[in-house]
Amino acid sequence: MIKIFKKFKNIVISITLSLLTIIPSNVLAYSDKIIPGGENIGIQIDTKGIMIVGLYKVNDIYPGREANLKVGDIITKVNDEVCENISEMVKKIENLEDKANIKITYLRNSAENETTLKLVKQKDNVYRTGLYVKDSVNGIGTLTYIDPETKFYGALGHEIIETNSGKRLDIKDGKIYKSDVTSIDKSSRGNPGEKNAKYYPEEVFGNIKENTTSGIFGTYTDELPNKDTLKVGTKEDVNLGKATIRTVLEGNKIEEFEILITKVDYNLASTKNILFEITDEKLLTKTGGVVQGMSGSPIIQNDMIIGAVTHVIVDDTTKGYGIFITTMLEEGEN
Repeated sequence: MIKIFKKFKNIVISITLSLLTIIPSNVLAYSDKIIPGGENIGIQIDTKGIMIVGLYKVNDIYPGREANLKVGDIITKVNDEVCENISEMVKKIENLEDKANIKITYLRNSAENETTLKLVKQKDNVYRTGLYVKDSVNGIGTLTYIDPETKFYGALGHEIIETNSGKRLDIKDGKIYKSDVTSIDKSSRGNPGEKNAKYYPEEVFGNIKENTTSGIFGTYTDELPNKDTLKVGTKEDVNLGKATIRTVLEGNKIEEFEILITKVDYNLASTKNILFEITDEKLLTKTGGVVQGMSGSPIIQNDMIIGAVTHVIVDDTTKGYGIFITTMLEEGEN
């Protein structure tokens, strides 16, 4: 549950305007001891291309719908010229002599398609596309671990999905950066709460190279935190019973809270391997249970890091799910 701040942009164009080494598949590159996270982090992802996140009506018609464009489509070219972001798209359209008929190249389910988008000119001499688009996403989450040997890190424990299209974001680049928790909206039955935060995007911790079902991954480029490492626990090390999670409730102070693991699913393809219940009264009083922004909080048992928080159970927000840490580590090294 990364907390995402929706950022829509309604485009308005003015007319004035050799030796191979074989490594056995069972040899893993990650360290057997890693630095546990718990830090609240800001997250910025820049997408490959420009995602359509909504369609709107102009003069009683939907230009996007008339062009057979759909929410989730990725615009890559305007009149055969590559567009990597919204600013480039706007600039290219502004420079066209014929703004009424624009050739759009887009991706749908990874297949390239072409169409003609007919912009609508309104009485104020403004052309409108009828498209809501997005080229970046910002939000918060929790850092899970850093490998001290490689400086690879993992966070969230699940993929980042664009909320309107329901599709996983394809990353061009991105970064994680400093973020302090300022307040918390408590969870209640049927209504997950969320962390609120202050952002420091200039204080970059690392880059983002992957957005996968197991989390976001990249290289930690800042100085490593001065913290003790913990042994990596395998799925066989995960037991029913007491454990803890590490997360931030205020500022940047990492705290440890008690949970109870009630069920373990050994399906490695899942991001819901560990079912747990929050038992710590301080955490329950402050948050009402699992909240958005807590995803990635490391789960620790018997002095080992065994997983990360990934989901809240909406019908009972005192309960949540976690992913095995080994699943994240294996994904992060790919």
